[in-house]
Amino acid sequence: MANEIMDGTFYNQIKKILSSARAKVYSTANFAMVEAYWEIGKSIVEKQGGNTTAEYGAKLIEELSKKMTVDYGKGFTVANLKNMRQFYLTFQNRYALRSQLSWTHYRMIMRVEDEKARKFYMDECIKANWSTRQLERQINTFSYQRLLASHGNYDVVEDTAKKEPAKTPEDIIRDPYVLEFLGLEQNASFYESDLEQALIDHLQKFLLELGRGFSFVGRQHRISFDTQHFYIDLVFYNYILKCFVLIDLKTSKLTHQDIGQMQMYVNYFTREMMNEGDNLPVGILLCADKNDSVVRYTLSEDNKQIFTSKYRTYLPSEEELQKEITAERKALANK
Repeated sequence: MANEIMDGTFYNQIKKILSSARAKVYSTANFAMVEAYWEIGKSIVEKQGGNTTAEYGAKLIEELSKKMTVDYGKGFTVANLKNMRQFYLTFQNRYALRSQLSWTHYRMIMRVEDEKARKFYMDECIKANWSTRQLERQINTFSYQRLLASHGNYDVVEDTAKKEPAKTPEDIIRDPYVLEFLGLEQNASFYESDLEQALIDHLQKFLLELGRGFSFVGRQHRISFDTQHFYIDLVFYNYILKCFVLIDLKTSKLTHQDIGQMQMYVNYFTREMMNEGDNLPVGILLCADKNDSVVRYTLSEDNKQIFTSKYRTYLPSEEELQKEITAERKALANK
C-alpha cells in the first residue's frame, strides 16, 4: 500500500528538496568560516600594529596558536594563522569576498601576486564552478598569462564580472594549450591517433583546458566527396560562441597543406552543418610547432575562422612562458 501511495518520482522530489537544503546549509556554514578567518586575520594585523617584521608579531602568532589549539583543535597552527593574516592583507575589502568560494579556493588565489590575475581566477572559478583541483591546475598552468598572450593584450584585463560573455573566437582560443595531464613525455614520439586517444581518455580535463562553453560532439567526423573521405579529429560546440569548433591534431610542424585542409572542413560545416542561429564554425589546428609566417600568408587577411595553436605536453616554466609571451607580442606587432 505504501509503495502505491509514494512512487519513485515523488520520493526523488523529496530527496532533491533535502539535498538542496543541505547544500545551502553547507555553503552558508562554509562562508561563515571564511568570514571568521578574515576577521581573525584582521585582528592579528591590527594587534601587530601593521609591523610585519617585528619579533613581537611572530611571538603573538605562536602564542595565539597554542591557546586556540587547546580550545579549538588542530586547525589553528602557526601556518594557518599566518594564512588568515595574509588573507586579510590580500582581500582587505570584506564585501569583495565571494560566498561561492571556499577557504581552500582563497588560500590558492591569495598566492597569486598580480591583483588582476587574482580577480580573473575568482571570476572564472565562480562562472565555471571550478573545484579546488581545477583551480590549482589553472593557476599552475598560467591560464591567466596564456589568455593575455593569445589576446595580445598584456596590460589591461577588463572586469570579467561586468563584461558580457565573450562573443568572438579570439576571446576564447588560446595559444599555447598545456596538455600535461595526458602524461606524455616532453620529447616522446607518438602518432596523432595516440594524441587523440589520450585527449578522449582525459576529455574532462581537456574541456577545462579549452575554456568555458565547450561541449563534445564527436571524434573522427567523416566528410565525403564522391569516393573521397576525410576525417576531422575532434568536433565540439561552443554555446558561448554559438558555433561548431573543429580541431585537427598535428604532431609535427604545421604546413600550408594542413591549413588548406582545415579551410575545407570549415567551408563544409559552414555550408552543410550550421543550424539556425549558429555563428560561422571555427577551426583550430593544434600542432607541435608552427611557422607564423607560413600561417599568416596562407590565411586571408580578414580570416576570422581558422586558428593555429601550439600544444605543450609538459608544464612550462615561468621563463619559458615569458619567452612565449614576448614572441607573441613581437608577432602581433609585425602584423
